[in-house]
Amino acid sequence: MGVKTKKFNKSAGEISRVILVLAGAVLLITIIVFLAIRIAGSKKSDTQNGNPVVENEPPKPVYETIIGDIKFILQSSIDLGGVLKSNTTYQQDLTTTEKFIRVTVGAQNKGKVETTTFGWELGNIIDSDGRNFIPITNKAFYFLPQPDLCGSVLKPEFTPIPCVRIYEVSKKSDGLKIQVINKASKQAPLLLDLKLD
Repeated sequence: MGVKTKKFNKSAGEISRVILVLAGAVLLITIIVFLAIRIAGSKKSDTQNGNPVVENEPPKPVYETIIGDIKFILQSSIDLGGVLKSNTTYQQDLTTTEKFIRVTVGAQNKGKVETTTFGWELGNIIDSDGRNFIPITNKAFYFLPQPDLCGSVLKPEFTPIPCVRIYEVSKKSDGLKIQVINKASKQAPLLLDLKLD
C-alpha cells in the first residue's frame, strides 16, 4: 500500500506544475494582448487629436535640384496667354488656341572644373496627367533672348546662367513640371515644379 501512495503524490505534483505553467502562459499572453491594444489605441488617438500623419502630406514643390555637378534653380515661369506679340515688322505675332509659357531656369556649376558646351539643357514640360510639351525654340526664336545661353559653359561657382525656353501648353494642364538635364551625368533628368506668374 505504501508504494501506491508515493506514485500518487508524485503524479499530483506534476499535475500542479502543469497547471502553474499553463496559468503563467495565459497570464503572459494576456499581458501581450493588453499592451498591443494600448499601443494601437494610442496611435489612433494621436490622429484623432489633430496631430498630422506624415504619410498623407502632399509632396512639397521642388524649385531647385542638383544633377551631378550642376545645380538647377527655377527663376521664373510666366503664363504669356495665347499671343506672343512681335516687336519687329519682319516677325509676325505667334498665336495659339491654348497658352504659351516662358520658363527661365538658372544653372550653376557646383563642381571643380568647367562644363562642356551643350552639357546641360531644359527638357519638356510635363503636366499632372503625364502629357509632354516640347519647347518651341525654333518657332519662338525671335521671342527668346539673344544669345541663347542654354547649354553654355558653366565655370565652377560662377553666378547661375539663365536658360529661357517657351512652350505651348494646353489650357487644361495643371501640376506643371519641367525637365532639367545634365548630359554629362548618368543620372536621369529631374523635374522642377513650375509656379506660374
